[in-house]
Amino acid sequence: MPSGILLLDKPRGLTSNAALQRVRALLSRPKAGHVGSLDPLATGMLPLCLGEATKIAGEILAARKRYRFTLSLGERTATGDAEGAVTASAPVPPLERGAVEAVLAQFRGRQKQTPPMYSALKRAGQPLYRLARSGVTVERAAREVELFELELLRLETAGLELEILCSKGTYVRALAEDLAQALGTCGHVSALRRLYVEPFAAEPMQTLESLAEVRARGAWPALLPPDWPLAHLAAVRLEADEARRLLQGQSVPAQVPEAPARVRLYDDSGVFLGLGEADGRAVRPRRLLNPGI
Repeated sequence: MPSGILLLDKPRGLTSNAALQRVRALLSRPKAGHVGSLDPLATGMLPLCLGEATKIAGEILAARKRYRFTLSLGERTATGDAEGAVTASAPVPPLERGAVEAVLAQFRGRQKQTPPMYSALKRAGQPLYRLARSGVTVERAAREVELFELELLRLETAGLELEILCSKGTYVRALAEDLAQALGTCGHVSALRRLYVEPFAAEPMQTLESLAEVRARGAWPALLPPDWPLAHLAAVRLEADEARRLLQGQSVPAQVPEAPARVRLYDDSGVFLGLGEADGRAVRPRRLLNPGI
């Protein structure tokens, strides 16, 4: 099984980890991890790093993400989405497109957002969602997120269809509740799809069904190489002796125009070695892949 990145179109009803385990089972259980999480309600792009590609997962985690979601108005739920029990209801005022657009404008840009209790964030080693299921609520520090785009796609009597491009760490369920409150009512997410994670906007996704069909033919699915999402980093090509010393943990001479900087490292035949840090005169290893990927 080669190392690389698989873009899974996660189906509704599975946790991100459950989807990952199904892929691992289809692919003879390689080392693997998912980048970011999607709620069971959500569908769409879930990048999976397989084999040595798990070492660059952190580079993808910081990327922007685009979602399309439906905000159903008039009912608040325990989880902030359609999976939870209704905890409050309120009348929905008449909505005009101009007034809704004015509210959306207030949410674009940088802002503080309080993570929901039903999230994978941990407190004293316990995921918040486990505490929430036990009826425990704890204080959560607000953190800065950014909405680069927030667009109204459809306006209905008791709901909105919206699309956002947002920074890492943005909770769509929390945003939906805040939007509903700003519109004078309450609400929850009833449908959610992650359209893409940057820089994979133009890349096709694979489904569990398509993966099963590929494996039934005795083939492996197409994977993106581990260095595919790292094009924004400068590339440093090393001679054979330099590559050998670097793989042994030593620094080697290298000229990088912008320093200090993280860089992509390659040997003289173009094999990706991993990530390094350059100071303008030398480069030292930071996160290396095992040879032969």
